[in-house]
Amino acid sequence: MAVSTQQLAEELQIFGLDCEDALMEKLAELCVLYRQNEEGMVGELIAFCTSAGKARLTSEILNSFEHEVLNKKLSKAWHSTSKDSEHAGARDIVSIQELIEVEEEEESLLNSYTTPSKGPQKRAISTPETPLTKRSVSTRSPHQILSPSSFSPGATPSQKYSSRNNRGEVVTTFGSALGVAWSGRGGAGNISLKVLEPLTGSYKSMFQKLPDIREVLTCKIEELGRELKEHYKIEAFTPLGVPAQEPITLLGQVGCDSNGKLNSKSVILEGDREHSLGTQIPVDLSELEEYSLFPGQVVIMEGFNTTGRKLTATKLYEGVPLPFYQPTEEDGDFEQTMVLVACGPYTTSDSITYNPLLDLISIITHDRPDVCILFGPFLDVKHEEVENCRLTSSFEDVFKQCLRTVIEGTRSSGSHLVFIPSLRDVHHEPVYPQPPFIYSELSQEDKKRVQFVSEPCSLSINGVIFGLTSTDLLFHMGAEEISSSSGTSDRFSRILKHILTQRSYYPLYPPHEDMAIDYENFYTYAQLLVTPDVFIVPSELRYFVKDIFGCVCMNPGRLTKGQVGGTFGRLYLRRQPVASDSDSQGRQSLSVAAQVVRI
Repeated sequence: MAVSTQQLAEELQIFGLDCEDALMEKLAELCVLYRQNEEGMVGELIAFCTSAGKARLTSEILNSFEHEVLNKKLSKAWHSTSKDSEHAGARDIVSIQELIEVEEEEESLLNSYTTPSKGPQKRAISTPETPLTKRSVSTRSPHQILSPSSFSPGATPSQKYSSRNNRGEVVTTFGSALGVAWSGRGGAGNISLKVLEPLTGSYKSMFQKLPDIREVLTCKIEELGRELKEHYKIEAFTPLGVPAQEPITLLGQVGCDSNGKLNSKSVILEGDREHSLGTQIPVDLSELEEYSLFPGQVVIMEGFNTTGRKLTATKLYEGVPLPFYQPTEEDGDFEQTMVLVACGPYTTSDSITYNPLLDLISIITHDRPDVCILFGPFLDVKHEEVENCRLTSSFEDVFKQCLRTVIEGTRSSGSHLVFIPSLRDVHHEPVYPQPPFIYSELSQEDKKRVQFVSEPCSLSINGVIFGLTSTDLLFHMGAEEISSSSGTSDRFSRILKHILTQRSYYPLYPPHEDMAIDYENFYTYAQLLVTPDVFIVPSELRYFVKDIFGCVCMNPGRLTKGQVGGTFGRLYLRRQPVASDSDSQGRQSLSVAAQVVRI
């Protein structure tokens, strides 16, 4: 489409609106971009400038015009086009089903105003034996509910995913999994779900000040310092900057002396406010035989500081985990419970068809787990279709279609569903802690079994505490942690120990570049209140199930890995009877069997 800047200038002169040559070129580009001719574009612009009371065209006014007028006009045109396309040409099965339902509802409404006909009925009559309800939609299969053609017309299934031959393969096992049927009772069991210290709604982010962040970090140092001091029977801490010839004990937070990655030569210790006024001192680790450190870790070090300018560490006190949760009568009687956990993305990187999600729904329908914990992302911000803006529906609409697919597709199983957002969910608020999803279309029946929780959260399932987070903690902390060990050492185990002993869902500071943390809410909603019985930490790294300090830690992997299928996890929980003369606590009778399975 050719646009003449001369004609644009002539149209503007008619209305007496002054414009620079550079802005004339910009206006010509807008004509091409938004498919407007010269006369129509100038007419829209004059109306906008007149309403704004502007007599001269500037770049700011032109930018406002594009944002407030042209963009809105284009979005309305797309919306009306998508509506028209639903009633023209070939329709998919979802569109046909919806049209049939609307037609049935309209006909039933009209029939209510007329006398019954004596002739034969074309449609079924609503009777107590065969009622016609709006819930007929629940009989649709998930393949009918989720139609990728509605938001990505060119979507095709992933060939690599469809041709996989290892589906259902168990890749790792934990506990006494032999003889376990790996099937639950769906809605037949007595399941009690309760979130500890829940974050229930959105909050204002990006309003925090640096002193507020420092206050949160200082409180964390002082709180953990008091716990460690009491546990190790330490009399007093020494200020960081005071020279001393005898061994001293210091409390502080590990940091790096530069903007680069932490290494054994760049470790500094930042003291607490009470004893050291937040001063910093370099640390020499050469005398330590074993250590594992990361930025943000609160530690107690013992060593020598003869000059007051450098600490030579000789001993590092390990952190102490919190006690376990003790079930109460409100938690109810514990029954054998099967829990399924899966983490997005739920599409392969080369397709937006959601076939892996549909396969997962089939597994849920078949195995009928008591609880299904589903982590985001449900619509991944890193997916090629999202990055290149190829979807014809809004991100929110695609997400709601995914939710509706899962909820309606698993309704027959009766399983309780727990949805946890991810910072990679393109439609959701990218701030940590992350508020729960908002979905107002739940029916009364589904509200009893569907729960939306925040990221992260501590969830009680009949008194068994699950620590849940969709953030890739293992990857973030593994990239920053340094260690030295005389024997074999497992990095995953070290990182998990750090998380449990630092008593935080995200103890790393400074955080990873992908994280936007609101520290005021972080201090309230992202701390471990107790040591969880089960800790789910999905990661891009290799799947595993480990016992750390008596806590069963699982990385179920992601449901897809690039163009191929990934893994999900399942756990079987049961209580063992405790002898009356035993000193064991109630939680020690918990028995956990777990598996990680390929989709």
